[in-house]
Amino acid sequence: MNRPDNDGASAPDEPTQPKVSKPSNDSLQADLAKESASTKDAVIDQEPAVLKHERVTASREDTVLQREDTVTSREDTVQMREDTADAREKSVELREVSVQLREKAAALTEMTLEDHQLAEQLQTAKDQLDHLAYYDRLTDLPNRLLVQDRLSQAIEGAHAQNARLAVMVLDLDRFKHINDSLGHAVGDLLLQSVAHRLIESVRPSDTISRQGGGEFVLLFATIEQAEEAARYAQKILAALALPHRIDRYDLHITVSIGISLYPEDGLDTETLIRSAETALYVAKRTGRNHYQFFEQDMTSRAIQRQAIEASLRRALERQEFVLHYQPKINLHTGTIAGVEALIRWQHPKQGLVMPAQFVPIAEDSGLILPIGRWVMREACLQARAWREAGGLPITMAVNTSTLEFSDKDFIKNIQAILAETGLKPPCLELELTETVLMQNTESSESVLQALTDIGIKLAIDDFGTGYSSLSYLQQFPIHTLKIDQAFVRRMTGSPDDATIVTAVINMAKSLKLGVIAEGVETREHCAFLRDQQCDEGQGYYFSRPTAAEALTPLMNVGTKYGC
Repeated sequence: MNRPDNDGASAPDEPTQPKVSKPSNDSLQADLAKESASTKDAVIDQEPAVLKHERVTASREDTVLQREDTVTSREDTVQMREDTADAREKSVELREVSVQLREKAAALTEMTLEDHQLAEQLQTAKDQLDHLAYYDRLTDLPNRLLVQDRLSQAIEGAHAQNARLAVMVLDLDRFKHINDSLGHAVGDLLLQSVAHRLIESVRPSDTISRQGGGEFVLLFATIEQAEEAARYAQKILAALALPHRIDRYDLHITVSIGISLYPEDGLDTETLIRSAETALYVAKRTGRNHYQFFEQDMTSRAIQRQAIEASLRRALERQEFVLHYQPKINLHTGTIAGVEALIRWQHPKQGLVMPAQFVPIAEDSGLILPIGRWVMREACLQARAWREAGGLPITMAVNTSTLEFSDKDFIKNIQAILAETGLKPPCLELELTETVLMQNTESSESVLQALTDIGIKLAIDDFGTGYSSLSYLQQFPIHTLKIDQAFVRRMTGSPDDATIVTAVINMAKSLKLGVIAEGVETREHCAFLRDQQCDEGQGYYFSRPTAAEALTPLMNVGTKYGC
């Protein structure tokens, strides 16, 4: 049944109806009521199968919907499980990623710390390298490079202010002997002790530098007069002269100091240091253990000294050295008791050169070691020749320097020479100064005892001019004292010198030591010594040092010297 549209028009597929007049409201309501009753009756009168079909259809639809809901629910469950599994996997992945991130963060932090530490280590290494470049490893004092830089700056400041400054070059006397005899470990400790005392002897504003070995350079950037530099030099000499307790040794050392002044002795770093070094050489050559200011004529003398050193090396190769012998006379019998071997240099151009002109240079340069061995061998050969010729049973005396005595092969070399020449050990006497013995008392005692065990005699040369303590006379196995010639020459005209000579003779007698007087030049000297019971005399009164050939006839038993 087709219902009219809201506007009363027919459906498009229906035939067009004839136009009718619009019904009234009452008739419209009546028609609607009829239609409603008719529809209701139609529905009631329908067969049950239709309704059943509709119910079945509705039920199936509900079942389908339920199945669909069930399927949907299962799918949702599966999906949820899959989603849960995925979530768990993702959670695990997230945890792994988180762990990895934490590990990487930790590694990154560690790398950052390592980089920081590495940077600090690199900076520390750089600082250490810089320190090593400008400071001495052993003493931690400024080295040559740093003191030259500071000296250069000090020169600029002094020039700008029209001021003065001083440079000192200080060198430990015979430092090499300590290294050779006691070892470098003891030598290093001694250098540290010296550095400490130098620091205490100068102002904080002054610079102390170690150049190497036993040499130091001191810079006084502000100084008023030369006398001020001299006062510091005296203070340093006194401070370093006190015993240095190193390990188990009491070391007595001396130093030599050369001083140059700005602007008098140089206007640049190199010249000032060279001038101070030149003054140092003069201080060493004139006795050591003092300071010396630079003087203009020192340069030419330094050049001469270098020339002498070069000539000395050639002289040993060319056999230009000779030995002269001076007899020692028994003052009671007048016979020759022994001789002392004295070196001379037969220079091809300068003639006969005395030892005072070249021995100090030989000691400083180390040439005294081969020269000393040559002297020992020649003297022993000559003593053996006189003995084989039927001469008197004399003793051959040989001087020994500090460098020789400190040499580690000293005793071995003497034993080899005695074996080579065939001279009996009691026929050899070594003369040593007090300075040589007191350089290191403990090592000296062991060396002296070894020499005594061999059978060699030992004498103290120039006695009375060295150390004031006489305790070493009982400590060391000494056989003879030689009174310094300065006392002997003045003793007949100076009561004080006569008293000294008498006291030394009496002391030697009380200690059961032999005593020899050097510098005997007159009959009065000889008579005085004989009256004081001196054992032997040596000097120009009896004989000057002479060649072996001239002395050989005097070796006969009948030759006598009287007062």
